[in-house]
Amino acid sequence: MKYYILSVVFLISSLTYAQDKAKEEQLKLETAKSYIFEGNELVDADNFVSAEKEYRKAISKAPSVVAGSYNLGNSYYDKGNYDEALYRHTQAAEQAVTKAEKHNAFHNIGNILMKEDLCKEAVEAYKNALRNDPSDDETRYNLAIAKQCAEEQNKQGQDQEEDKKDEDKENENKKEDKKEDDQKKEDPKDEGDQDKKEGDDKKDEEGKPKDEQDQGKGDKKEDKKEQGKPKPQPGQLSPQQIKNLLEAMNNQEQKVQEKINAEKQKGVKVKPEKDW
Repeated sequence: MKYYILSVVFLISSLTYAQDKAKEEQLKLETAKSYIFEGNELVDADNFVSAEKEYRKAISKAPSVVAGSYNLGNSYYDKGNYDEALYRHTQAAEQAVTKAEKHNAFHNIGNILMKEDLCKEAVEAYKNALRNDPSDDETRYNLAIAKQCAEEQNKQGQDQEEDKKDEDKENENKKEDKKEDDQKKEDPKDEGDQDKKEGDDKKDEEGKPKDEQDQGKGDKKEDKKEQGKPKPQPGQLSPQQIKNLLEAMNNQEQKVQEKINAEKQKGVKVKPEKDW
């Protein structure tokens, strides 16, 4: 009997605690909603600073009330503070329970990412929004825009990567050229030695230019050709000169003989015939 009474007392206490806890949670929810309502009124009055405070109170009192994070994120978005807006809408998406809440949070996340030119990430956000509400035409339209933007960014990124490769290659070539120039400046003897070597290559062992040596070789070749022909020695006549001389002597002797014969004919007396 004693144990039965104790069990009943414990059960009543537990029920009372649970009821008190539920009442406390309900009070928190009601208070948070009150803060949110007040924040909405202040936003409409263009009093963002005060509205921000009310929304923060609501989030602190009951984080499960998604409207606090969601509305605060929208306020940041309108003010152009996209980093804070993204943080608050991400918070709303994490706390969301219903599909409608998740859809709205992901849709707005996509809008914020598009403002930040994060098109690829925005595509994923809009896809998550459509998973929770496939009938939203606005989300579907935004998704198409985000896909087109992502493709353009991808192409632009590839072009920039190619340009960077070309630029890096050009810079590398410039470095190599500069390195060669620096080496020439540091050791100018190399260039002088090269010129000297080229000059020495053009000279023979005696220091004479090879061109002259080659010319001398050409002359020697001509001399060899002339060596094959007989040359007159000093004090001697060449065969041609001897031949010419003999012909001249023969001609002279013939002229002398003709002259002698003519003289003989003149000296012969002719007997006159008798005139009988």
